[in-house]
Amino acid sequence: MSAKDPNEEIEALWRSELLVSDAIGRLIEFWGFKRNMGRIWTVLFLSDRPLSAKELQVKLQLSSGAVSMTVNELGRWGVVKKVWIQGERRDYFVAEGNFWKMISRVFNERERVEILDAIDAMEDALEYARARADATDDASERRRAELQLERIEQLLELARLGRRLLEALLRRARVDATPLLGVLLGQRGDAEDDD
Repeated sequence: MSAKDPNEEIEALWRSELLVSDAIGRLIEFWGFKRNMGRIWTVLFLSDRPLSAKELQVKLQLSSGAVSMTVNELGRWGVVKKVWIQGERRDYFVAEGNFWKMISRVFNERERVEILDAIDAMEDALEYARARADATDDASERRRAELQLERIEQLLELARLGRRLLEALLRRARVDATPLLGVLLGQRGDAEDDD
């Protein structure tokens, strides 16, 4: 009599789970995350019970190391939680189901930082272009600097608007797109910048 394979007890993914986990995996990858992060989160989200790392490994045909690293990373992002099941030694995991909580954390920790870095770089560029325009007697160089000043100001205005929209979205979970339409249509707003 042979020993029972522990993988035999683990139910395979349904076609619906495969399709959705692959779709979310591709979407997550498009946003700059690892595809398996989306796949594991989706399998947990669609599960009617917590799953162990071994179950995730078998269901998604991943190595134990890949599952371990991915689950830890998802935990750091706050989108997967470790849960305790009485009588079990191994760890089990569940997906965070509050979409807004997940999205706002990513926006706050990733996109907001990128926007702030872009604003800083554009402000430094403006300072340089102003100094260059003020320091030159060459008409061609002055025109170049003035053109850059005008265009960098436009980009900076758009970046600041993006920051305000993102911060409003994070604060209120909704956004008034009217200022964005004004920028896209070339209409400057009268609102003061609230750096």
